[in-house]
Amino acid sequence: MANNVKDKSIPIQLDRERNLKFDLNAFIELEEKYGSIDDAFKSLEGGRIKAIRTILWAGLLHEDENLTEKRVGALVTVDKLNEITDKLTEAINKALPTGDPKNPQTPA
Repeated sequence: MANNVKDKSIPIQLDRERNLKFDLNAFIELEEKYGSIDDAFKSLEGGRIKAIRTILWAGLLHEDENLTEKRVGALVTVDKLNEITDKLTEAINKALPTGDPKNPQTPA
């Protein structure tokens, strides 16, 4: 039986090429950290550096369950924050059915 699940990952260059993927596990991690997915997205939209690191970490966990937030932070230089935020937004939009991370219930 063929696997019909589409790959919803987005390549991102850090220490090497990695792939951001927001699967159910990533969203659960964010919910545990922020209390809700909505609050995680609000922190990202607010440009909070810690939120960028945490959300990036959650999106990379599918590749390495032992990855820590501090390790992820060491992979990022401040001059790449805008690029990383853009990649996070792209990966989140790709993971959600509507493309609107702020309100998954409404079509984009």
